[in-house]
Amino acid sequence: MNLETAITELTWQMIFLSGLSLSVGWGIRGNFGHEYGAAIPGALAAMAVVLMSGRPDWWQHIHYFAMFGALGWSFGGSMSYMQVVAYTHSGRAMSVLYGFANLFAIGFLWAFLGGAGTALPALLGGEDLSLFFVPLMAIFIGWTLQSILVDWFFSAQSMRRHESRLYWYDTDWLAALVAIVATFPVAALRGGFDIATGLILHMAIGWFVAFLLLVNLLKLRMTPPRGDNWAGCVGLVGGVLIYCLRHGLGGLAFAGLLTGIIGGIGFALGQFFKLLNIRTGLQTNWHSIMEQTQGLFHGIGLALAMGLLALRAPDISGVGSLPAWTELFAVGFVLLGLTYLNHRKATDTWVKQVESLPEKMYGLPVAGWFRYSRGWIGWFELLYLAMGGTMILLLEIHHRTPIALVPTDWLGKGQLFYLIFLWWVVLFNFERALVGFTPQRLVTEGVITLNALICTVFVAVGAQGIPIRQPVTQLVTSYGRWIGTVAIAGAIATVLITLAEWGLTHAIYGKQHIPHAGLHIRFGPDATATKAKPRAGENHP
Repeated sequence: MNLETAITELTWQMIFLSGLSLSVGWGIRGNFGHEYGAAIPGALAAMAVVLMSGRPDWWQHIHYFAMFGALGWSFGGSMSYMQVVAYTHSGRAMSVLYGFANLFAIGFLWAFLGGAGTALPALLGGEDLSLFFVPLMAIFIGWTLQSILVDWFFSAQSMRRHESRLYWYDTDWLAALVAIVATFPVAALRGGFDIATGLILHMAIGWFVAFLLLVNLLKLRMTPPRGDNWAGCVGLVGGVLIYCLRHGLGGLAFAGLLTGIIGGIGFALGQFFKLLNIRTGLQTNWHSIMEQTQGLFHGIGLALAMGLLALRAPDISGVGSLPAWTELFAVGFVLLGLTYLNHRKATDTWVKQVESLPEKMYGLPVAGWFRYSRGWIGWFELLYLAMGGTMILLLEIHHRTPIALVPTDWLGKGQLFYLIFLWWVVLFNFERALVGFTPQRLVTEGVITLNALICTVFVAVGAQGIPIRQPVTQLVTSYGRWIGTVAIAGAIATVLITLAEWGLTHAIYGKQHIPHAGLHIRFGPDATATKAKPRAGENHP
């Protein structure tokens, strides 16, 4: 089947729900930030494409799609992009072009990893997929210890992080190193590298190779003096592509490439639409509108990639079974892990803005974050531990004797899973903003809530109109033509759209500094970018 024919078989329901789900999640991500925040839209969109895929074998693995989708989209949250956005506001021709080009690059890297992560459960049988859980647990434990020890021995204020002895171009190099260190013992115990440890090491080592080459050797800095995790993400993408090439995972490379190209184009277009809206003179939170638009494009790209993959991916329902504990792990990762890691950030807002709320109550902090500097465990952690225990208890009971509250078919279970997570994150996002609500928040929390209501209705009824797809009976690994077509068309579209954004911005604003962003200039005699490390005693830009 050629690519053009395959595209005609895509369903609008998957594109619609995936785009809107990622838009909702991306708007929430903007309020919480970084890797943890980026995992939220990843989980939501992964569940959306599964529910609208027409693939019953995907439905019964929806919790795995949610987990790996969240992980894939989380990596991009490490990249700094606010100065890149500001370059497009600068009114300096080369800086504006540079800004749009690099917005595409950041969006591509972010979406490539998100698309590849979401696609992984679709291409691996249960036996191969189950191999990822032990090394991932080892890495998660390593990262947890890293955060505890760094906080204990190398604690530094966020705005003075450059004063830490661990500072290296404001990147996550230590996390990449911990991932390598945690994976090697697993490989040793298994007697060699398998698909899980091999892919993880390709990505982690790729992170270091790209970072050392691009930043340390070639001295390429995207937004100096801001962090250079973009280079590490280049290495992550390179590691995935090399592993796919070596092990015949063409579907994984295709899903990442198509999602990446559409996501990258959409990432820059979201900013361009923001600049058009600013021209109206209306005053609102245009940055949030930009983020929600970027999420919409990311979701459309993911839907196109996963929809095409659904036509060729093999049946995964009967290819080995995953241990029962991995189901509990995946569900807990999404419903408890992601919500806790993001929701806890709201406690700082409450303490600052709610006059009646003290930092400690009856000797315990509001939230301890399991950190020495914060008091280890607070009331917030006690609440989440209670919720975790309740969830584990109910799932264990349901495993032995089904609970009537839980649907019996996998589509119903997936719908319930999606809706619980959707409204959990929507409500705690609104809860965080409520204590300092302003009219401008209506285009953020207001639009997010309305879109979540649309998603709710659509999840409940949308899948009913999608015909059941019969998966192929044998693995299709030949994605070369599809990859070539997407790469060529994507490269042409990227160049043309980037030049159009640049030209139209200049035509509308000329050399004027566009409001709603600080003045950041990348090139020329009045450039604000500096490659010098921030000085001790000064705040990090």
